[in-house]
Amino acid sequence: MRYRDRRDGGRALAEQLRAYTGVRDGLVLALPRGGVPVGYEVAQALKLPLDVFVVRKLGAPGQEELAIGAVASGGIRVLNEQIVSRLGLNESDIDAIAAREVEEVSRREKLYRGDREPVSRGVEGKTVILVDDGIATGASMSVAVQSLRAGSPAKIVVAVPVAAAENCELLRSEADDVICARMPPRFSAVGEWYQDFKQTTDEEVAELLSGGARG
Repeated sequence: MRYRDRRDGGRALAEQLRAYTGVRDGLVLALPRGGVPVGYEVAQALKLPLDVFVVRKLGAPGQEELAIGAVASGGIRVLNEQIVSRLGLNESDIDAIAAREVEEVSRREKLYRGDREPVSRGVEGKTVILVDDGIATGASMSVAVQSLRAGSPAKIVVAVPVAAAENCELLRSEADDVICARMPPRFSAVGEWYQDFKQTTDEEVAELLSGGARG
């Protein structure tokens, strides 16, 4: 059975997250853009603030597809020390790569949030519910969890409306709790499980964040 759209998926997901309703120092972080409509419904149902968590891969020089790490909202940086060592990169090399991506993270946050301060600033000691519209390979969510962990939250909860069962299991070794509302036995793509899976626009993200901030 497919969800009507991402917001319908968010409402279904929220039902399985009821234990986190009003949790002290709780926060819903959505991966833009598709995770934001889902996160909005979760945040409204659980009476928690909503924000985006933008993650950008750090590509190796001349091998952009090879990730040496990632940067994320709040200035969090995670490095794959094995790859960094293998490539012989020094601190100035890494800083130069990171500077470009930090700028892109800031640009996107400005686009989505305007002049409002990020709710996600300082996740230390918080219960963070990390939301997306689904998990196929799990790569983006894994990077997000690693990036968030560097900020020392009390608990990281990965939550999605639909996912491949094996990838939900893999994420259990990284997050403190994983809630996958539906895990179809035959799973090939997230979009197959939504009747309406049109691309979420930047304008929609900004609008939902504004409403979520008030909620």
